[in-house]
Amino acid sequence: MTADPKRELTSVDLAALVRELGTYEGAKVDKAYLYGDDLVRLKMRDFDRGRLELLVEVGEVKRAHTVSPERVPDAPGRPPQFAMMLRNRLSGADFVGVEQYEFDRILEFVFDREDGTTRIIAELFGQGNVAVTDGEYEVIDCLETVRLKSRTVVPGSRYEFPSSRTNPLSISREAFDHEMDSSDTDVVRTLATQLNFGGLYAEEICTRAGVEKALDIEDATEAEYDAVYEAIERLALDIRNGNVEPRLYLDDEEGEAVDDARVVDVTPFPLEERADLAAEPYETFLEALDDYFFRLELDEEESSDPTEGRPDFEERIAKHERIIDQQQGAIEGFEERAEAQREKAELLYANYGLVDEILSTVRSAREEDRPWDEIEARFEEGKERGIEAAEAVIDVDGSRGAVTVEIDGERIDLDVRSGVERNADRLYTEAKEIESKKEGALAAIEDTREELEEIERRRDEWEAGEADDEGGDGDEGEERDWLSEPSVPIRENEPWFDRFRWFHTSDGFLVIGGRNADQNEELVKKYLERGDKVFHTQAHGGPVTVLKATDPSEASSPDIEIPDSSLEEAAQFAVSYSSVWKDGRYAGDVYMVDSDQVTKTPESGEYLEKGGFAIRGDRTYYDDTPVGVAVGIQCEPWTRVIGGPPSAVEGRAVTTFEVEPGRYAQGDVAKRIYRRLRERFADESFVRKIASPDKIQHFLPPGGSRITEE
Repeated sequence: MTADPKRELTSVDLAALVRELGTYEGAKVDKAYLYGDDLVRLKMRDFDRGRLELLVEVGEVKRAHTVSPERVPDAPGRPPQFAMMLRNRLSGADFVGVEQYEFDRILEFVFDREDGTTRIIAELFGQGNVAVTDGEYEVIDCLETVRLKSRTVVPGSRYEFPSSRTNPLSISREAFDHEMDSSDTDVVRTLATQLNFGGLYAEEICTRAGVEKALDIEDATEAEYDAVYEAIERLALDIRNGNVEPRLYLDDEEGEAVDDARVVDVTPFPLEERADLAAEPYETFLEALDDYFFRLELDEEESSDPTEGRPDFEERIAKHERIIDQQQGAIEGFEERAEAQREKAELLYANYGLVDEILSTVRSAREEDRPWDEIEARFEEGKERGIEAAEAVIDVDGSRGAVTVEIDGERIDLDVRSGVERNADRLYTEAKEIESKKEGALAAIEDTREELEEIERRRDEWEAGEADDEGGDGDEGEERDWLSEPSVPIRENEPWFDRFRWFHTSDGFLVIGGRNADQNEELVKKYLERGDKVFHTQAHGGPVTVLKATDPSEASSPDIEIPDSSLEEAAQFAVSYSSVWKDGRYAGDVYMVDSDQVTKTPESGEYLEKGGFAIRGDRTYYDDTPVGVAVGIQCEPWTRVIGGPPSAVEGRAVTTFEVEPGRYAQGDVAKRIYRRLRERFADESFVRKIASPDKIQHFLPPGGSRITEE
């Protein structure tokens, strides 16, 4: 049984990735997007290669790489504040470069514009985070605030990196010996923890060095230290020189065809620890990462049973249509790669004499036991003398027994142990292998199209069944367990009051409150009608709160009786969204008046500020009204985030979180609730579609809060 598929990039992955991302220096940023609370997308333009899409994800999956334009997710509707901030700072900015912080799983992307420098720091470890800073590392905003004894990451403060760790790719022999000697365990665990390689690469280093993994440090000899250190140096040299040979590994142990196998890992180099798995080679690590995470998502979609529950047919149809488009793009990519390999093979034959001279020169030198460094130096001397064969050599790699040549602008790797014909045959063989993947992709498209037809058929049957149910007199069905539903249907609407603070009382009355002076003014002037009740706190700085006796589309009436339960909930709403909460207090006094007691006309000598109003006549007081707010997700009759007094919200939402005054910022509490809502629903994609930290924050009181149960 193989391990679970990789969902997070390793430190070695990032070290190899940085070099390839650096080739896009000078690209210009067009736009930035934020999906949910953990996926950032930067749309850029590279002047040589065209459109460039960069994804940085810091949630359950942690990755950073470019993706094919046809694979980018659809742009979200209304951009959240974080995305707008990125657009304001990055639109038109130049991509200056990217660095890995020491050997940690942190990438720092740097962008320059005339008005300053912006740094995007992606933390691809732990809970994950993306922090945006200026050129002096002052945090402008971040997806997650961090307040630990060891470090702080909050807007307005200087960004603090985690404590330094040993970097095994640059460690001296003396420091290496010290780290190994100070360990009290075996070699592989020492490499994984003391040297920070992690499990997989610690095992790989041992295997490459020919050292027993379970060898106790106390029993390790100087020769075994030498072997391990040399294996680390070779790995570090390959990373520094960009000598990558990316591999995508598949689990085909159950005997299925490779095209049907599930992805397991993606690495910048072939690993002996993965020798038992089927592998696909790639020219660049970025291409390998793009394919891996795309196929990982497809694998996870296929692992769920699409026939359970009531599916969200339209979303599934749209997703399958996107998959078909992406598969078509992959086929075109296979065609281009296969043609490129054939063109390289033909170039070798077209320049037979030149290539043969290069290969013969290297083989002759090796037969004379000349070191690779000397061979490389001889080619450099030949370039200075204008020798055509020497000028064609771009790189000499003794570790692989290969030379890289450039012919007519194409770079071609040559195995010096083989002649021109065998090198060309290898390229033709690679072209055929790539084309075989194309055949598999064509078959996959047909499968996806059949799945799409099946979903459309089931949608039609379901809709026909719903129509029959609506026409019958059957008993009302049992209440659905929405949290367990594998697919929750989306039923959205945008009520006229959505831009205000609002909730429906337990008895069904609408309560709306102003968010600022302009909305307070609007509520009193435009929406206050006969029969409505107006609530306000005794404390300064509260919203105008209106309990609507009727909908604006209905005729108003002063004779409608409003239950005490609704009046008490409206009073709690008024105090919860006032300065009482912001001051950290748990109760406050609220008064209520009829709509005809409210006026915008001041008495002689009075002055009303914008959003203010005057009260005439007696007031009804609700003393020591406790604050209280709950936020949750409603599934019927509409799917949306709702919030307000707990007694009102809990009867309408399928799941809720109560909050109380606390020390956490409004945005932080919203993000925490969003993550926990996703954990509660089996259909996590449903939460992504109808909720977001911004929508949840819309219902949170101003000031600090905390989730009550925490």
